[in-house]
Amino acid sequence: MAKKEAPQEPASADAKPAGKMKLIILIVVVVLLAVGLSVGGTWFFLHKSDATAEAEAHAAAEPAVPLKQAAIYEELVPAFVVNFKHQGRARYMQVSVALMVRDQVALDALKVHMPVLRNRLVMLFSAQDFAALMTPVGKEMLRQQATASVQELAEKETGKPTVEQVLFTNIVLQ
Repeated sequence: MAKKEAPQEPASADAKPAGKMKLIILIVVVVLLAVGLSVGGTWFFLHKSDATAEAEAHAAAEPAVPLKQAAIYEELVPAFVVNFKHQGRARYMQVSVALMVRDQVALDALKVHMPVLRNRLVMLFSAQDFAALMTPVGKEMLRQQATASVQELAEKETGKPTVEQVLFTNIVLQ
């Protein structure tokens, strides 16, 4: 009874810290490996998509012709003033018009025919119904008719529509 098993306990106590240390080192290595794989995978996939985007950008940059040129606005001065009768009363309309084009050369070719263009617009404006022009829909329809008329003239005289839109910058009805 006098004998105690104390010498065996310190030996097992020394064995436990060495086992814990191996376990901690193993966990740290696994965590570092997981982080490294995560960073490597992320870099691989992001670099792959960057290379794809760069190749697409290079392919898109090959055509040197821009898809749409910048808009050029030509204000028709002086403003159009037309008169017409509505229910026995004299009515007046003043319209400031701007042409939107994308090709300066085509615009210069159309400027030669400016008197014909102005005549067409005056005739179109003076043939309108006052009541219809009082609504936004009526004004938009008149703008579309003016665009079609100008494009028709440009097609006839220069060979291409030239004018993308006719814009009303000011319209006054009295």
